[in-house]
Formats: sequence, structure tokens, C-alpha cells
Amino acid sequence: MDDRVAGALSLPEDWPAHPDLSLALNRMGSFDWDLDSGLMHLDRPALDVFDLRPEEYNDRPADLGQRVPEDEGARLDTMLVQALEAGQESYGAYFRCRLRDGSLRWTHTQGFIRRDADGRPRRILGIVRDASQELADSVARQELDEERRRRTSLVQATSAALAHARTVQDVIDVLKNSRGLAHLGAANIVMGLLEAGRIHLVAEGPEGSFVPGTRYTKVDERYPMSEVLRTLTPRFIETPDDFARSYPELWGQISHLGVTSAAYLPLIAQAHPIGALGLLYDDRAVFAGDERNLLVSLSSSIAQSLQRAMLYEQEHDLAEGLQQAMLPRRIPEVPGAQVAVRYRSARLGRDIGGDWYDVIPLPGGRVGAVIGDVQGHDTHAAAVMGQLRIVLRAYAAEGHSPATVMARASVFLQELDTDRFATCIYAEADLTTGVMQMVRAGHMEPLVRDPDGSCHKLFVEGGLPLGLSAEFGSLDYPVSTVELDPGHTLVFYTDGLVELPDTDLDGGMRLLTEMVRNGPQDIRRLADQLCESVDGYGGEDDVAVLLLRRDAVPSPQPGGRLRQHVAQNDPEALSSARHMIRAAVRAWGAGERADEIELTADELITNALLHTDGGAIVTIRILAGGERRLRVDVEDRSSALPRRRDAGDAGVSGRGLMLVDRLADVWGVESRGGGKCVWSEFLIPERFERPGRHEPPAHHELPDRRDRDGRDRDGRGGAGRERRGGDGAPREP
Repeated sequence: MDDRVAGALSLPEDWPAHPDLSLALNRMGSFDWDLDSGLMHLDRPALDVFDLRPEEYNDRPADLGQRVPEDEGARLDTMLVQALEAGQESYGAYFRCRLRDGSLRWTHTQGFIRRDADGRPRRILGIVRDASQELADSVARQELDEERRRRTSLVQATSAALAHARTVQDVIDVLKNSRGLAHLGAANIVMGLLEAGRIHLVAEGPEGSFVPGTRYTKVDERYPMSEVLRTLTPRFIETPDDFARSYPELWGQISHLGVTSAAYLPLIAQAHPIGALGLLYDDRAVFAGDERNLLVSLSSSIAQSLQRAMLYEQEHDLAEGLQQAMLPRRIPEVPGAQVAVRYRSARLGRDIGGDWYDVIPLPGGRVGAVIGDVQGHDTHAAAVMGQLRIVLRAYAAEGHSPATVMARASVFLQELDTDRFATCIYAEADLTTGVMQMVRAGHMEPLVRDPDGSCHKLFVEGGLPLGLSAEFGSLDYPVSTVELDPGHTLVFYTDGLVELPDTDLDGGMRLLTEMVRNGPQDIRRLADQLCESVDGYGGEDDVAVLLLRRDAVPSPQPGGRLRQHVAQNDPEALSSARHMIRAAVRAWGAGERADEIELTADELITNALLHTDGGAIVTIRILAGGERRLRVDVEDRSSALPRRRDAGDAGVSGRGLMLVDRLADVWGVESRGGGKCVWSEFLIPERFERPGRHEPPAHHELPDRRDRDGRDRDGRGGAGRERRGGDGAPREP
């Protein structure tokens, strides 16, 4: 035994048990099997029974596989599971083990099950012995062989495997794999399903055996499957001559395959024929009565599995069709970006979920990207998903801020009179600048892949899932503002991509990150690969994936431009506008002037909301030509021009315009029909690569911050007044 393995496991203090000397004297070996650790100790006589040397066995039951044939091991495992589940105190069985020289020896084992106070099995103590002499009588061996062949190889093993089949192809795979064929005793199988009065061949038999023209055949044609479906009676063909006489056309096509006999069985489920099964043999001449009865009985189990699989597939097709109808039929072209979306449905009947994705064109050339998952795995979840997707799309298209969109969607879901909640992440992007505002409602954070292939999780502040936030009155969703550089890819996904069998969430995230890092550069191929990987890892949940990559080609526009409406009584919109400005001025390389621009814009927006009737529209952009200037426009519906007011020594109000005049290079007011626009401009440095990618020069020279009249910042007010409208008298905006 490996001391390192034993030291890492918790074993009973008296393990292994010491056998009685009388056992060894009677050529009986003993074993002590600790079910918690899985270790099984065999004493020296027991190793002799299995013809094993001590160094060939490491206290692992799997090491006995070299001595116990596979079919015998399956029978013993089934018997042991039944004894444990039935609460038995002991069990016993005869089995054959393979000796070192390849011969088989009959062996007997007897085990006694020890349970704890709760009845849970903890340990098995038992013996093994050579039973060759005991079973030397040929009649006894034949009876045991028959019992093993009938009850284990066919009924137990095949039926147990079929119980896990979910699709028609699963049933075929169970019957056609090497173990399934061994259980059936056949060389290969053929299978046809009854569809609209015709027989559809779904399993062709041995490779190269397909007969042209038999993919679909009629029930009244001269074929064995047609005959058993007409008569609902099995057909056993015991000689090649019988095959040739009964079905000359088919035999002429398959005689080269070495088929010596065949059994064709009707597949009947709930008194209705659903197809036919053919078992082809290459070493059998006759079918005994007991064997015929057993095959007929087994065909009933196969028919039930097929009917269940067909029902699952029909339900799955209906459910998947429902969900696909509720997903967007097409994804719009997104200037400045590449987008790839994929949806992989669950694999079991109606067991689909409410996963969805959407790409939403927004005012001002922006784009919204959303991915989410409604709780549950049924058609109701898909129906709720469809309604939530449409509502969220409508709120976003109206121009609401991301936080408002998420809050209103949560209220809608809570008022929908359903017990479902939903996780979601919504991103609003200006692809000209790369500025993105993200809101997360209980959903998993996205990944970002750089052009060099490196990949990391993107931190996005989160709130409660949709529906729950409304129910608990917590509708404040924080907004995270990030910049997506050219060539970078955002990867949004639902939990089915990382919640995999036998893997915790951290392990699933590591697998996903590795797949994204090493995946193809083409995002469409990458999206396909991510969904296909779920099948490889055995995932059964549905999966939605949305990939967005900002184009590496610089935009032909002369500069960036962002625009947002701020309602008068909407603090979320004001906060969102501040986030937008902060991210934009940094993304556009405002450098040392970023704080001045933010403060000036905030004063203009706040005063427009306080001193006018209605909201404001804020626009921030880079001006083309000449010096690099950033301009902030704040429009409102009031025609009254701003005037500077004296705030006094202790005054709080009245300092806004003075602050704007002090910070901006130039500023002014323009009449706009039914309203006005208060604007300000700032000289900003020529753009350089951001730190972290390419370090800028140690001393980056800023342009001389003078207005167009050549006046320095301390005397720049003249330029601003020259461009004001109206009487030019300053007033608090």
C-alpha cells in the first residue's frame, strides 16, 4: 500500500482486520473494504486466490480488474449495489477470475456489511476462496453460465445502460458499442423506425453493409424488418440458406459479410409498433427456446427506451423552437465592431432555460449589448425571457441610462406576477471612443481578451438580480465605466458555460479563461468553440454567448463625440452623465485637464437642471482641425441667458459661472431656437499611448493653453465674452 495515500485518508483504527488463522488453513483469503476511503485490504491467501503478487496490488479494488473479467465485474458490482441499497447484512456470489496463465478459475466470495447508527454502509469484511472443485460438475457450471448470461449480460447490463439513453442515437450507441454487442451476443445490429407508414433505417449494421435503396422501405416489401412489423412476430433466421430463401434480394447484398444467423424483433411500446431491431450473428446456428424468450423480453425494454427518447427529442425540438423564436432573429451590423452570438440549448427534453442575448442600436451611434438568464429550466422560463428581452430592449432604445434600464426591467419582472428572477449584464458602448458603461444584476462578470491573447476577468460592480431588486426595494444599480481599446474582445456568457459536472465554479472559470486565451482569433469560430466545449465537458445546461470586439482600424471621424440626455428629476441620469464625461476625457487623453473638464461640465449640467424648466442635453466632443480642443455643450429649453451673480463672502450659490470662467479656456452661450447652449472649450495635449501599454515620455509637453486672441489663462475671459449671445452679461446658468 502507498503510505502517502493511506496517510491522506481517514481509515478505521482496526483497519485492516486480522483474519482468523483457520481461514488460512482452509485456503481462504480475507478482505477488509473501507467504503469511505475506497481502500480494500487483501491478505496473502486472498492474493493467492487471485493469483496476484503483493507488489501487484495497491489496496485499490480497481487493481483486481486484471484478474476479474469485465462482464463478471459488472455482475458483481450490480449485486453489491443491490445489497447495499436493500439494507442487507451480507451477500455471496460465485464468479470467475483469470489466472496469470490466462485460464479461468471459479471463485466464491462472501461479504458482511457493517453499517453505522444511521444505517449507512461503512465497511465490508469478507472472504474469497477457490471454488473450482466445488463447481467441477459440468451441470452446475452450465446452470451458472446460463444464469449469468441471461440475468446479467442481457437484462441487467443492457437495460441499465438503456435507462440513461436520452436520444435515439443514445439508444443505438448503447446497443452498438462493444459492451452492448457482447451483452447481446451479436456481431452487429440494424434498426429501423416506423415513420408515416415507412421504415426509416437509423442503424445500418456493420461498416460497408448498407444496401442502396433501403434507407426508407415500405412495410409491405420483402425485407425481414418489414415482415416483423406486418406480423408483429419475431423472425429467427438460423442458417445462411434460410436467409437466402426468405429474402433473396437482401441476402445478395450482404452475403459477403459472413452472417450465419439473425434475429429480427418488432419494437412495440404501449401496444403500438415503433420500429424493428435486427441482430446479426457470425458464430451462431440455432436459437434455443430460452434465448428466444430472453431476446423478445429485451426487445420490449429497447422499445420503451426508444419511445422515451423519441418523446424527449420531440419535446426538446418544440421547446428549442419556442426559445429560438424569442431570441432576436438577426443581429444588426455594428459600425466599428465585430459581434458574434451563439445559443446552445439544453440536451434533455423540455429542460431548457431562459438564456438570451441582444444587440441594440442606440441614439447617437451607440450600441447596447445585453446577456441574461431567467431562473428555471422549462418553457415558462423561456416565455418570461422573451418578455423581459423585449422590455429591456425598449427601455434601452428610449435612451435611458444603463442604470435606469436595469431598474425598470427589474420592476417589470417583479410586476409580471411570476416567481422567477433573472440575472443580466447590460453594456452601452460608444465604439468611436471605446467608452463603455456597464451595469450588472447578479450576473457573471465578462472576460476581456487582448490582441496578444491574454485574458482576464473584467470587474463590474453588481446589484441584485432583476425582480429581486424590485422586491427588496434596492434598485440602485452602480455603473462601471471602462474603455475598450481597439482589438480587444469582450466575452459575455451565461452560467451554463462554467457550471460543469464534477467541476466547481472556480474550476469552470479557469477552463473558460483558458479556452478564450487559446481560442481562434476569429470571434465567430471562438463562439462556436465555446459552445461546443460544453458537450465535451458533459454540460447539460443551456448556454448563451455574446462576443464584441472593437475594430482595430482607427475611426475616420476627426474626433470622439458623446451625447446624453439628463432628465430634471432623474439623479441616475445625472450620475450616468458624470461617469460618461469622466471616462471620455480620460480616454481622449485630456491629461492634467481631466479634472477641470469634469468640474466644468458638472457645474453646467447641475445649474441647467436647477435654474431651467426641463432637462438638459450634454454633448462632449473633440473639435477637428488646428489645436486639439475638447468642447462641452449643455443645452436646455430656457431662452434666458446666464448672468454672473455675486455670491458674497458666505454664499454658496452664485459661484458656478465664476468657476466655469476660471477653468475653461473659452466659454460662451448660443441661442438655439426654443432654448440655448452653454459651451466651454479646453485645449488638451496631443494624444499619446496610455500607460500600461506604451509608456509616454517622461515629460509630456502640454500645448500652450491660450485662447485664440493669444491671451493666457489668467486673462482669457475676453475670448469667452466675444462669443456669447444676447447682451453678454454673465448670469448664473
